Amino acid sequence: MLSIYEFPNSVCCQKVILALFEKNLEWESIFLNLAKNEHFSSEYLKLNPKGVVPTLIHDGVPIIESTSIYEYLDEAFPGSGPGNNLIPDAPLERVQMKGWSKVVDEGLHDGVADISFSAMFRDRMRGMPEDKREGRFANIGDPKRTDRTSSTYEQGAEFPFVQYAVYAFEVAFKRMDDDLADGGDWLVGTQYSLADLGLTSYRARLEYMDLLNVWIETRPRLNNWWWRIKARPSYEKAVSGPLRDEEIEHMRSSGIAIRDQIAQIRNRL
Repeated sequence: MLSIYEFPNSVCCQKVILALFEKNLEWESIFLNLAKNEHFSSEYLKLNPKGVVPTLIHDGVPIIESTSIYEYLDEAFPGSGPGNNLIPDAPLERVQMKGWSKVVDEGLHDGVADISFSAMFRDRMRGMPEDKREGRFANIGDPKRTDRTSSTYEQGAEFPFVQYAVYAFEVAFKRMDDDLADGGDWLVGTQYSLADLGLTSYRARLEYMDLLNVWIETRPRLNNWWWRIKARPSYEKAVSGPLRDEEIEHMRSSGIAIRDQIAQIRNRL
């Protein structure tokens, strides 16, 4: 029995849901309303002490961290044939795939969080009463996250970590472009893998914020890879389908508001 605590517009949740659909698995979805701080409830913190989503429950055992979760799913539920396994069999390709996971975990995850917060979440928090806003900062729980979030709230796209985020995506997209230069469809070997899946929700967030072309407009290989990703049934099921119209519009309008700043930062690199 698989259950997942999730919030549909979380990039980490989208990573795991993509894997569940790609693996053709069945699961129970348990919705957590992050706007109401349900991820900080005492019951949920017993499952995930970090107070983040997603959390996978497999036969009563909680598994946390999205990268660990989707690797676990692939190993715990091996496919019956080619195309259903998301971790390559060849040792070299497996190492290359894990290298892409490190790119996401060590750069793009914080990067997309900082860019998103500097625009859409910052805008939302501006409309909160001061006591509720301060309570939201306090409820983050992790002092490092508290400082980073409050600083981004104060400085927006001028916050230094937003500049680091732009750089992280520039490095990642250049590497993707290089890896696709041999004419292959996917980043590792000849088969779609967790290397491709792991990057999908981060690319999607930038596209929904109307920021993606800042990096890939002049990189046709990346555009072609992106169309292949969006043509997979899992993309509509896990990423685009669950989003509400008002969420899509909020991402778009918030991203447009900082687009020129993001482009200027990227042009300085």
